[in-house]
Amino acid sequence: MTEWRSITSRAYWVATVALLAIALALAALAPSMGPIQKIFYLHLPVAINTLLSALVMCIACVGYLGGRRQMWDDLAHAAARVTVLNATVLLLTGMFWARMAWGQWWTWSPRLAFSLLMWLLYAAYLALRPMIDSVPRRAMVCAVYGIIAFLDVPLVYLSVKLLPDIHPTSIELAPDMRRLLLFWFVPVTMLRAGLVAARFSLTPRSPEARREPNRNGPLRPTGVPT
Repeated sequence: MTEWRSITSRAYWVATVALLAIALALAALAPSMGPIQKIFYLHLPVAINTLLSALVMCIACVGYLGGRRQMWDDLAHAAARVTVLNATVLLLTGMFWARMAWGQWWTWSPRLAFSLLMWLLYAAYLALRPMIDSVPRRAMVCAVYGIIAFLDVPLVYLSVKLLPDIHPTSIELAPDMRRLLLFWFVPVTMLRAGLVAARFSLTPRSPEARREPNRNGPLRPTGVPT
């Protein structure tokens, strides 16, 4: 079973990397498209997958509060890491796009402000976890925090529609550009899902691996009296 899982995992990553390489090649070989359009192929799929990763984390947080099962906290932690990674790429590609399109690296538009706030909220979630020694308490606090942090996600999506924003509400694409953009969604989504699954699978499941530090002595398993 372990060997079959390893083979499947390797095949998945080979397919993901191959599709990403094809997407990069197709974008590079499009002579009629400038740098702005080519950044857009990465920027939009990463933006959508950032929101999806945050949604997975929120669902996992709700799952933990509903059942107190540690696997939900592990999934929330894995999804939060990928959310921060995706949000970082989102902000960087957005800055390069803004520089080429608007002549400035940053402008405090509603969508950019809410996107930065999202990055800060999920980065703070990762910073909060190691501050709490007790595994059950950490999972509980982080689950509540994760649900609250998700409230910013709809604002990122709806801000450009509800508030005056420099971002366009929609972009008209030629048929070949639309097809290439849809193709980009495949490897980017596979990469996001694979990273969440990989991080989740690397989380220790045994009680011994979930020991917490005892400030008055050596490490001990959670819940074992001194």
